[in-house]
Amino acid sequence: MSTPKVQAGVSIENNKSCFELSQGKLIVKGVTLLSEVPNNISFSSFSSICPDGDVPLPLLLRVHLNSYNGGFLGFVKEEPSDRLRNSLGKFVGRNFLSVFRFKTWWSTIWVGTSGSDLQMESQWILLEAPEIRSYVLILSIIEARFRSALHPGIAGHVMICAESGSTNVKASSFSAIAYVHVCDNPYKLMKEAYSAVRVHLNTFRLLEEKSVPSLVDKFGWCTWDAFYLTVQPTGIWHGLKEFDDGGISPRFLIIDDGWQSVSLDSEDPLEDARNLVLGGSQMTARLYSFKENGKFRKYKAGTMLGENSPSFDPKRPKMVIAKAIEVEHAEKARDRAIQSGVTDLSEIESQVQKLKQELKEMFDDEPSESAIVNNESCCESGDDVGLKAYTNDLRKQFKRLDDVYVWQALCGAWGGVRPKTAHLDSKIIPCKLSPGLDGTMDDLAVVKIVEAGIGLVRPDQAEDLYDSMHSYLAKSGVTGAKVDVIHTLEHVSEEYGGRVELAKAYYNGITKSLVKNFNGNGLISSMQQCNDFFFLGTKQISLGRAGDDFWFQDPNGDPMGVYWLQGVHMIHCAYNSLWMGQIIQPDWDMFQSDHLCAKFHAGSRAICGGPIYLSDSVGGHDFDLIKKLVFPDGTVPICQHFALPTRD
Repeated sequence: MSTPKVQAGVSIENNKSCFELSQGKLIVKGVTLLSEVPNNISFSSFSSICPDGDVPLPLLLRVHLNSYNGGFLGFVKEEPSDRLRNSLGKFVGRNFLSVFRFKTWWSTIWVGTSGSDLQMESQWILLEAPEIRSYVLILSIIEARFRSALHPGIAGHVMICAESGSTNVKASSFSAIAYVHVCDNPYKLMKEAYSAVRVHLNTFRLLEEKSVPSLVDKFGWCTWDAFYLTVQPTGIWHGLKEFDDGGISPRFLIIDDGWQSVSLDSEDPLEDARNLVLGGSQMTARLYSFKENGKFRKYKAGTMLGENSPSFDPKRPKMVIAKAIEVEHAEKARDRAIQSGVTDLSEIESQVQKLKQELKEMFDDEPSESAIVNNESCCESGDDVGLKAYTNDLRKQFKRLDDVYVWQALCGAWGGVRPKTAHLDSKIIPCKLSPGLDGTMDDLAVVKIVEAGIGLVRPDQAEDLYDSMHSYLAKSGVTGAKVDVIHTLEHVSEEYGGRVELAKAYYNGITKSLVKNFNGNGLISSMQQCNDFFFLGTKQISLGRAGDDFWFQDPNGDPMGVYWLQGVHMIHCAYNSLWMGQIIQPDWDMFQSDHLCAKFHAGSRAICGGPIYLSDSVGGHDFDLIKKLVFPDGTVPICQHFALPTRD
């Protein structure tokens, strides 16, 4: 009879591992899963790598009871490097499901039957093992200062790539750079595997260990698609009033990108960048103040509460957005002409400048702000002016509005923090993409970030950065943040000990601020679908986006029609919920109720298990549809569990 061993104060029976590495084969329950396994690959049982730390006892017991179903893979190289690739072995003729990063920020599914069918930057592989009526997960994880991803190899081989993100951080051996687990149920498998990795790493917490923001079972409105960067107080007010008048009261508001104080490098460092409309035009701008920009700073208390409150033309944002799209299309046509070798660009350039001038004139013709503020002396934030005055008025008028969230990027703004404008030490760091991201989809955000670099605050000041931002917002009546552009850090980690160390500093800072300023959970994470974030940044964060953005139209053209694009959104969300849902509550993103595919989106949100929020333009609602999703008091019926793909 085997003798129980005591580990972390828990008595655990020795169970024989389901896995065996022998004669170049990784075998699970007698079935060869991988063949031609190199002799520098090692397998370690879970129990041989003793977990350390403050893991809740019930979780620890559960993981150890299933520990024989899993184990760790490692490898040894002769020469140390900051980026090491090694085969884990090969498989052919075996169905798999995987998730890979198709952009820096976003992940989606991929299927195939061979290790060579994988995509670069795959984060896990779920293999069918019908011989034992089971499934096997290979999960790339983090070890020391390295993170890993799975890559395709030749002739069916699965490659693992471990990288630090800094040429100054090198290693030659790993004992637990990937985790493998077997189970007869794919849903149970995910739960068991991520639980085991949580105990092993002790750098994150599972969803079951955390509370979720109160907005997960409520109806809300996000300003993004309604205004883009032209968002301003009067428009938001009239938008909320329309919902109220229609019999639906939003319980939360997200003021998306467009409220921050950002400036462009080519302009005055302490003046707001002007005439911004579409996403992209602000991506090279940097934060110069933690306070709200002029549009919100100039709001005077009571302005929207009186009988003579400013009116709002709902057609105006659409007209400005339409003109900005014309400018964008003209600029793309110019870029294509340059790439094709056209030398005479005078006509195209003339058209670009003409459209830009027309856009500028639209901004110049905006109604006077005199109705918002009486004099410039009022333009210092306080109880009577600015963001605090505005949120106070919102709550006076809209009694059911529980939460006001605002947008931010992980590094402050898209371009980070502008040097010498805040009390923090920031400098412009050039962006360098990992080779694993070569060949991913064209991405305007990446292009712009590479173009401008990131104004990165020193890692040892990350806690100060977030507390400076969030403490001001909390005092101004803001209850949470939507944090975007999260995977910027991996592009700027060369000088800071690599991507894992840099991520730890920043995630530790935002975690402490979240506890102090936003009730411990007032945060929606976005553009975050990579293992660095999930394994290092989720001790407190419990809500995050499960798919790419809702695109009301494809900005790059949709060769298969509008329905295809909307369907892909559902695919992203459902399959990502399978793994992300172990750690965070999946957020299936906003949509527009008057969109061509609105009913399709509404159906998916009804079963998503998370918050339901719209990005309707002012004057653009289908209240009959909304009332099928939302109770009159602004709460929503939610499923007992978030939606997942069916077993087949």
